[in-house]
Amino acid sequence: MTEFQVLEVIKNGRVAELRLSRPDVQNRFDDVMFQELTDALDLVRADQDVRAVALSSTGKHFSAGGDTETMINANEDLQVLLAQIDDGRRLFKAFADFSKPLIVALHGHVFGVATSLVLTGDAVVSTAGVRISDPHVHLGLVAGDGGCVTWPANLPLIRAKRHLLWGEPILAEDAYQLGMVTDLVDGPDEVRTTALELAARVAELPPVAVQLTKRALNKVLAARTDEVFDTAFYLEAISASTSDLREAVAAFTEKRPGVWTGR
Repeated sequence: MTEFQVLEVIKNGRVAELRLSRPDVQNRFDDVMFQELTDALDLVRADQDVRAVALSSTGKHFSAGGDTETMINANEDLQVLLAQIDDGRRLFKAFADFSKPLIVALHGHVFGVATSLVLTGDAVVSTAGVRISDPHVHLGLVAGDGGCVTWPANLPLIRAKRHLLWGEPILAEDAYQLGMVTDLVDGPDEVRTTALELAARVAELPPVAVQLTKRALNKVLAARTDEVFDTAFYLEAISASTSDLREAVAAFTEKRPGVWTGR
C-alpha cells in the first residue's frame, strides 16, 4: 500500500478506511492534504477488492478546514492561487463522483472544505455536540470549494443560506433531525466503530448493484455541481485575493475582531 504523510489507508477485508492523521494541526487542509487525499481516493477506487470506504480522522476535531498559511500564500501569488483551485476542484470532484459507498465517521467538529467533503458521503455517523460548519465568510472567503453545492443538497435551501451566509455551525443532533447526519450514536468513541460496521454491511451486498446505484445517485449531485461549483470556486478565488482575507487571517491569529474594507 502507498505511503502517505498526512493520512492513513487501512484495509480490512472489503473495506478501506481513509484516516486523516494530522491531529497536531487539527487535520487542516494544506497542499499536501489536498494531493494525498485525492491520490488515496483514486487508489481505493481502483482496488477491485475494496467495496466500501470509511472516511475518519484522528485527534479532538475531525478537521479545522483550510490552512491559513496556505490562504496567505494564495493571496500573495496568483499562480499559487490557481494551482490551489485546480487541486481543490480535483479533490471535490473525486469525492462527488466516487463510485463506491463512502461512510463518514464524524467524531469531532468539522469546518470549511472538510465539511464540503463530508457532505458528499453516503452515510454520516456522528454524535451529539459535534459542530458542522462552513465559516468561509468569517475569513473573507466565498464558500466556493463545495459548500454552495453540498449544503443545499443536504438541507432546505433557506437553512443552507442561514448557515453559509452567517458562517454558523449546526449541531450534529439537529443535523440528524434534518437528515444531514444519517446515524447518531451515543458518544465519540462509538462513531468510528459504527461507520466501519456500516461499511462492512454494504460491502457484503452485490457490488455491481451497489456501485451502479451509487453512480446513478452521483448524477443527482453532479447536476448541482455542474450548475454551481465552478462559478462558486472562481468567486472564492476573487475573494481570496482581497485585503479582507489578509485582515481576517490576522484577526483570527490575534484573536480580535476584524476591520473590513470590502477590498
